[in-house]
Amino acid sequence: MDTPKTLHSIINIANYTFTDEVRQRSFVAMFFICVIFVFLMRGCYQGNYMVNGQALDAATVVGAVSKVTFHVIAVGVMLIAALLCMRAFRRDRNEGIQSAILSKPITRQQYVTGKILGLWALSTLFMFILHGIVFLITSVTLRVVMPGYLAASLLCSFNLLFVVVAVLLLSLLMPDIVAFLCVIGIGVIDLVTDGIYALSHSQMAQAMIPQSGGHLQSNLSWWKVAYYVWPKLSGAQHFASSFIGSGGFHGIYPLINVLLYCLILVALLFRRFRNEEII
Repeated sequence: MDTPKTLHSIINIANYTFTDEVRQRSFVAMFFICVIFVFLMRGCYQGNYMVNGQALDAATVVGAVSKVTFHVIAVGVMLIAALLCMRAFRRDRNEGIQSAILSKPITRQQYVTGKILGLWALSTLFMFILHGIVFLITSVTLRVVMPGYLAASLLCSFNLLFVVVAVLLLSLLMPDIVAFLCVIGIGVIDLVTDGIYALSHSQMAQAMIPQSGGHLQSNLSWWKVAYYVWPKLSGAQHFASSFIGSGGFHGIYPLINVLLYCLILVALLFRRFRNEEII
C-alpha cells in the first residue's frame, strides 16, 4: 500500500466532508445561534452571588460560571455532532457521492476514515471556537485568565470522536433518528449512573446499607462492573473540566474508557461498512 497516496485520499475525503457540512445553511444557522448564546452568557458573570450570607469574589464567580458554560457547550456540541453524523452516509449515498468516490482507487476503509476525520474535525473546531469565545470574554473583559480552559476543550474532543463513530455505525444498522436517540440514551444512562454511584458512596447511603447480606453485596458488585464498563462520557468531560480552576483533578480512567470504546467502534464500523451495498 502506497502510504502517501492513502493519506492524500483520506485527507481529500475529510476535507470534502468538512467543507460540505460547513456550506449547509442548517449548520451555519446552528453555529450563529450557539455564538449568540455564548455571548448572552456573559451577563451571568456580572451578577452578585451569595453563599452562606457572604458575597463571592469575582474570581470565584468567573470560575464557577465558566465551568458551567464549559459543560453546556460540550454537551450542546455533542448533540450537534450527532445530528450531523446521523445523515452523513445516507446523504452521500442518495447524492451518488459514495459510488463516485469508491469508483476511484479508494478503499472503503479510506472513505470511512475520511468521513470520521472530517466530521470530528468540524465538531471539534465548532466546540473549540465556542470555548475560545468564553476564554476571550474572561481574559479580556473580566481580566481572569484560565490557561487550562482551551486544553480542557481539546480533551473533550474525544467525547466528540465517540459520538461521531457511534452515530455513523448505528446509522448503518437502524434509521437515522433512532441512531441519534440511541447515542443520546447512552449519554443519559451514563449521567444517571454517575449520579447513583456518587449517591451510593455518600455517608448517608453507606449508613443505610446493611453490613450483612451476601445477595446485596453481589448485586453491588455487578452494579460496579456495569458502572465501570459503560461509556464514561460524563466522567471524561469532568476530567477535562478539572483543568479549569483549582478544583482538583478527577481520575483519568473515564478518558481511557472513551478512547477504548472509540477504537472498538471504529473497528466495528470498518467491518460493517465493508458489507454495505453501494448504489
